[in-house]
Amino acid sequence: MIYQRDAFFDDSIVQLTKNQADINLKRSSGRMVYPEPVTIYDEASVINFTSCFSFFIYGFKREVSADGLAFFLSSYPSAIPDLSCGGTLGLFTSPDGNKTLPSTVVAVEFDTFFNPQYKDISANHIGIDVHTIYSVVQLDLKANMRENTTFNACVNYRATTKNLSVFLSNASDPTRNWSLSHVVDLRKVLPAKVAVGFTAATGNKTEQHSLVSWNFSSSDLSSQGYGSSPSPTPRARHHYIFLEWLGIGAVVLLCGLGLMWFMRQHSCKKGDRGKKEVDVSIDSLINVAFERGSRPRRFPYRVLESAAKNFMEEEKLGGGGFGEVYKGVLHDSQLEVAIKRISRGSRQGKKEYISEVTIISRLRHRNLVQLIGYCHEKGDLLLVYEYMPNKSLNYHLYKNTRLLAWPERYKIALGLASALLYLHEGWEQCVIHRDVKPSNVMLDSGFNAKLGDFGLAKLMNHDSNRETTVLAGTMGYIAPEYAITGKASKEADVYSFGVVILEIACGRKPSEVEKDDQENLAEWVWELYGNGRCLAAADRRLDMKFDEQQMVYLMVVGLWCAHPDRNQRPTMRQAINVLKFDTPLPALPPNMPIPMFHSPPRNVPAPPPNSESCSIV
Repeated sequence: MIYQRDAFFDDSIVQLTKNQADINLKRSSGRMVYPEPVTIYDEASVINFTSCFSFFIYGFKREVSADGLAFFLSSYPSAIPDLSCGGTLGLFTSPDGNKTLPSTVVAVEFDTFFNPQYKDISANHIGIDVHTIYSVVQLDLKANMRENTTFNACVNYRATTKNLSVFLSNASDPTRNWSLSHVVDLRKVLPAKVAVGFTAATGNKTEQHSLVSWNFSSSDLSSQGYGSSPSPTPRARHHYIFLEWLGIGAVVLLCGLGLMWFMRQHSCKKGDRGKKEVDVSIDSLINVAFERGSRPRRFPYRVLESAAKNFMEEEKLGGGGFGEVYKGVLHDSQLEVAIKRISRGSRQGKKEYISEVTIISRLRHRNLVQLIGYCHEKGDLLLVYEYMPNKSLNYHLYKNTRLLAWPERYKIALGLASALLYLHEGWEQCVIHRDVKPSNVMLDSGFNAKLGDFGLAKLMNHDSNRETTVLAGTMGYIAPEYAITGKASKEADVYSFGVVILEIACGRKPSEVEKDDQENLAEWVWELYGNGRCLAAADRRLDMKFDEQQMVYLMVVGLWCAHPDRNQRPTMRQAINVLKFDTPLPALPPNMPIPMFHSPPRNVPAPPPNSESCSIV
């Protein structure tokens, strides 16, 4: 690739404009151009082409940033014109900032700033430009492209109809998509050989323009009848080019399947020649995921291998279905860490790896496990966390000979509640954890709870109620309506929290009550609650050494959260207010209600949930 002006390649991402923190980002412009000319027509035919790419734009000051980027075809060779910063996107010269000089360019622009002098219709729009920045057609997205969210785009040209179209979708929500098209005869507006690439610019306002991936393909087309008297068997010429650049982000892997379908439908039809598909490596996917996050430290494999003593069995802290966890010491800082090593060849493990790093690397809360760094080399996927010397809640409830004292238990319950309140209400999006259980509640040196393992977590907008997903989690902690409908929700997390705090109070697992009793934990405690004998469910190992009011409150809130009817459960804010004695206990019915559900939609996948996940135990 050829990089012009301020464009540069930055660890699997192309930055089209300046983004260094120590320099002035204003009045920046840059291009990335394929180094060879692309022939788009000859005397006999005009090619079809498809250009699919992923990009994200980050507005440093979200409310005021500029100016945007564009995919273009121009006369070859390509060069950024002078005086083309700002609203002309590095495409056209604007001597006075109000008018532009024409140029041999056809472009699809993704504009983020309202320039009335260029007849823009909004601050966030897409447009098709032919020879000038005044778009021949525009579409107001009514959405913000400057949120550091990956967008997927496909630009298509069909010679038979002379139709140039663009399809744009939000990678994190492919249902949010837009399309625009215009009829243009490329033979009349471009030379036969063109430059193909991307351009972007900033003006007095700034933003970051990042190109994540690009696939350009073209193929031959039968003669369109151009020229004089075509022969009875017109000569077909084959034009194809494939540009592959690995760097699609994790969000594209998890949420951009719609784009891949679109690419396949339009680029891989039977009979087309010269077609290839993007072979996206897991390394590139994860690189982008981290680069778009809060930049945890990237470790060389040899450093982590040495820290964990070559991943010896003696250093193992625990494990599960998708990998194992080892204790390590970083030699440069002598910092103790926990290193999760994803099982090789585990496709689900890779998905969980990407899901975890794209979420947890952006979250900051005292009751969440901190991600320190990562590594993906030699076929290994490694995550580095702060080390939890007191292991997990599961370990102390069921495996340790040392009894977990009541003050520590109540503090752990409050800490876990605080973590879930942050996930549900305290961040820019709602995070549904989907695997709240004692083995995922880690304990630091002061027995403060830290929720970890975000491999199954899902992001939702705060105004969304539920999201249909593949059923995931651990038996005993899955809300009944989630098991039936496959719809993840905050209420399902609340249910899991309720089960966990009942375990804290009773010292028993969800399915272990009495040897001859088949009731689950919530049913057993609810029966005692209805008989006015709540304290009879308290962990016998405590020998009544606990605050009775706290014990009752913890049990009743646990039952409230584990209510069979999701509509009767509290929010995490309501639950924590009761646990802090800021609001009174709820009045629950003496008998545990029977859950009622609507029939699930037929297209909801519901494979058996995980019986175990990778945890430090």
